[in-house]
Amino acid sequence: MTSDPLNSLARASSSYLRSAMHQPIQWHEFGEEAFAAARLADKPVLLDIGAVWCHWCHVMDRESYDDAEVAAIVNEHYIAVKVDRDERPDIDSRYQAAVAALSGQGGWPLTAFLTPDGKPFYGGTYFPPADAYGRPSFKRVLLSIAQAYRDKHGEVLEQAQMVESAILRAESFSGDGKVSATVIDAIVESARTMFDQVNGGFGSAPKFPHPAALDLVMDEYVRTQTGNDGAGNEELRTIFVHTLEKMARGGVYDQLAGGFHRYSVDERWIVPHFEKMCYDNSELLKNYVHAYQATGDEFFAGVARDIIQWMDEWLSDRAHGGFYASQDADYSMDDDGDYFTWTLEETKAALTENEAAVAAHYYDIQEVGDMHHNPAKNVLYIRNSVEETAGRLNLPEEQVGVLLAAAQKKMYTARLLRPTPYVDKTVYTGWNAMCVSAYLQAAKVLDLAEARHFALRSLDRLLSEGCGAERGMKHVIAYSDASSDPTAERREVSVPGVLDDYAFAVIACLDAYEATADLSYFRFARAIGDAMVAGFFDPASGGFFDTRGAADGALNEKAALGILGTRRKPFQDSPTPAGNSAAAIALLRLHGYVNDSSNNDASYRDRAEQTLEVYAGVAGQHGIFASTYGLAVMHFIQPHTQVVVVGEDEAAAKLYRAAVRPLGLSTAVQRLDADKVVAQNLPPALAQTIPNLPALREGRSFAVVCSGFTCQPPIFDAQELARALSAL
Repeated sequence: MTSDPLNSLARASSSYLRSAMHQPIQWHEFGEEAFAAARLADKPVLLDIGAVWCHWCHVMDRESYDDAEVAAIVNEHYIAVKVDRDERPDIDSRYQAAVAALSGQGGWPLTAFLTPDGKPFYGGTYFPPADAYGRPSFKRVLLSIAQAYRDKHGEVLEQAQMVESAILRAESFSGDGKVSATVIDAIVESARTMFDQVNGGFGSAPKFPHPAALDLVMDEYVRTQTGNDGAGNEELRTIFVHTLEKMARGGVYDQLAGGFHRYSVDERWIVPHFEKMCYDNSELLKNYVHAYQATGDEFFAGVARDIIQWMDEWLSDRAHGGFYASQDADYSMDDDGDYFTWTLEETKAALTENEAAVAAHYYDIQEVGDMHHNPAKNVLYIRNSVEETAGRLNLPEEQVGVLLAAAQKKMYTARLLRPTPYVDKTVYTGWNAMCVSAYLQAAKVLDLAEARHFALRSLDRLLSEGCGAERGMKHVIAYSDASSDPTAERREVSVPGVLDDYAFAVIACLDAYEATADLSYFRFARAIGDAMVAGFFDPASGGFFDTRGAADGALNEKAALGILGTRRKPFQDSPTPAGNSAAAIALLRLHGYVNDSSNNDASYRDRAEQTLEVYAGVAGQHGIFASTYGLAVMHFIQPHTQVVVVGEDEAAAKLYRAAVRPLGLSTAVQRLDADKVVAQNLPPALAQTIPNLPALREGRSFAVVCSGFTCQPPIFDAQELARALSAL
């Protein structure tokens, strides 16, 4: 018996691409070889873009790309190209924009039809194997498009040109606006309007978390709560408190292991899409830490610790440092969240009678559950409190708590025996930087030494393996080790870093500098920030392109494959914080340590301002999808604030705790020993002031609050420091 022949994806590095190497489709990776074949054969290109965690990508693989009849049609009429959207965000973003222009929708799997030179002329997302869901069958689409390409070639080329022009128009911004705090008001008002007062969150189903919007609302709440409009402040508090509570008690949160699934398909946060992404959990981790800072509610701190525990267990390379990309939703093609869901019988089999009774009431586990493919399956969510469960079962609350804890432990142990969804162990630069920042923020506020240690190890790996003086940053630090055929030879690839990789890395390095006072992290931040400006900044119109070639002229429309020459300046948050907004924040934070305003138009602050001006005229219209832009504007209009605690004794520890306890998204806090200050182991702006303070000679621990490059007199008492920060 011979094994099925492998297609060319057997040589791919990406886990998603390699998962298709046994399909009968003659797949190519995106590259000159594929488009040369299309030009030689004068065939259109079928482009499939997906991800290893994407449920509907797996569905379409099983229904269509594994099918011999579909494969025969594709192989006869098309050159087939498959792309991993995580590995190549530059390809994905452009063809998403193209298909959105064609069909009004995007998402994954993305199915696009291209001319032999890569210009899109038709597309959609998921196509069913038979006419269904108001969509034509994939076979019918394939045959119709092939016929149109042959018989209406001129119209196809005209359509491709129109799509390319639409993409260019969509990415053009006037850049004639002025940066103003009014955009923050507009975005916060959008959050107020979209807020679901019953279920929390924004809008209706499907419901996504929108972490940047929650951060912006929290920041606005903290900044205005001492003002005169108390009622308005309470409204802001309700938005983020209600949302974060509902999410953490919903099925979108893994009630047994911790960590958030990607989004909820219903408005109540109960039934999720079950994949878990490292970047969703990094940004939500920050949300819960910030909510704890804003409210003092230990509930939020507990959720933050649980997120870290889950990430430590499932998405962390404990041996080398680094965060893995994602955990899949399913373990097989026939699965739909079965690993995470429970029947009543499964619950009873894992628990004692009393434990099962408590768990069933607390988590609302019924005979008829929540999943369409298997109605007996229940998504675990907190339907009833411990108090309500105790009352219903006529048990003491303390006993219910003990039984519930035992049930959670046993159910998780039983779940671990099930077939486990695949963990993509690819280590992406930008996503790792986001996780490093989140861990360092949580470690700072919640005093988590191990989280701090692992974050720094991970950042060290990022800097050593992901950065190079000649090649710049890499987008992929390490690929996942999964391979169904260990004898297959992988093609070595090095994907260049995109804007997000640079911007998030600068922010992570600054977070690490503030956490450690190790000046080498600041130097890395500055070097990466300078490289980001040199490689991505548009000196003519302001703002940053998403790829290096678009900025330095090395990549132009004629030389680029497909539509990769289309210049893009990412602005909206989707699904991660927008690259331009993150870059502006990175530059503004660098400026706070460098004070380089004397460099005319070349200062970090000037570059940030030029970036923000590009979108100033339209940002408010995008509502919560421009929330990271709103955070960048907040950094721009608020004087940068740094709290430097000098000393190593308990008094210094109290001052440090007082400094990190309140929420201040634009406030940097670091702790130094006196020797480092005297040796001027400081960045330029602080080196101008801190070493000259008379308090250094007194031998006492103290804190200095600096705002706008002006430092207040030293503070020796933690309560006084708290009052000073509140006044700011």
